[in-house]
This record gives sequence, structure tokens and C-alpha cells, in this order.
Amino acid sequence: MKHSIEEQVLIELRRILRATQLNARALARESGMTTSQLIVLQILKAHGEMTARQIAESMNLTQATVTSLLDRLQERGWIVRRRGEKDRRRVHVRISAEGERQLARAPQSLQERFVNQFVALPPWEQSAILAALQRVAHLLDAASIDASPVLDIGRIDRAADEPTE
Repeated sequence: MKHSIEEQVLIELRRILRATQLNARALARESGMTTSQLIVLQILKAHGEMTARQIAESMNLTQATVTSLLDRLQERGWIVRRRGEKDRRRVHVRISAEGERQLARAPQSLQERFVNQFVALPPWEQSAILAALQRVAHLLDAASIDASPVLDIGRIDRAADEPTE
């Protein structure tokens, strides 16, 4: 059966969404963490000690969302928080030894695979993909939605009334 061009576009969008879901489930199954938690650990490993605000800015998420992520990571012993010495209101976060072990065991994320392949494309093709995706976001009335550069669908087991990560 031959599909119309608009049906083919919708099929490709569904494939992208499905790949994101499948990758998030595989990551959760293999490592017990969400994509967002993985990204926080990767950021902390790369940048060392940071504040929640710095993490939120680097992930383009709200500080409240990042605080929730940090709470879960701390419960598992994967990060360590400490109050600033000069300014006790500031909380500094670093990855723990156990967090580094978990990070080393985690499979490569969909985001990492995408970025590795995307940066290998010629600049004109990168720009064409970006322009096409921006146009698709506009067509879906999604251009103004605040989004993180993290490919994640949130926790698989979250309740319907819980915020996504």
C-alpha cells in the first residue's frame, strides 16, 4: 500500500517517538535510571561540582524539575549534595563514586547516538534538518513549548499526576 506524503511524514514522526520510548525503556531496564537522570550524571561527570541552577540551565529544564531529579539521584547514592561554605543557601552537587559506576554501566543513550551521527553530517545537511524540524514543530503548534535537548519520555512507572522529567 502506497502512503501519501503526509502519511509518510506522520509515519516518520511516529518512528522517532517510538525510538525515544523504546530507548527510555531499555535504559530503565538495563540501568534503573531515566534518560534525564543519565544526562544529569553525565553533566556532573564532565563539569564536576555544579549547582542545581547550573544543571537546570545546561539541560534547559526548570530548577524545580532538576531538584526532583537530584532528589531521586541522591536517594540512590549517585550524587552528593553539600551546602556552600561562603553562601549556605547555595547547594553544590557532585557525582558520587557509585554514580560514576552506574554511569559506566549505562548503555549509550539515543541522544548520544544521534549527536555522534549528526555532528558527522556536513553543515548544510545539519542546517536543513534543523530547519525542517523547526517547521514541523511550528506545524504542530509546538514551536513555543519549552523543551530540553534531552530525548526522554519521563519515568515509565510515573503516576498520571506526577510531573515528567
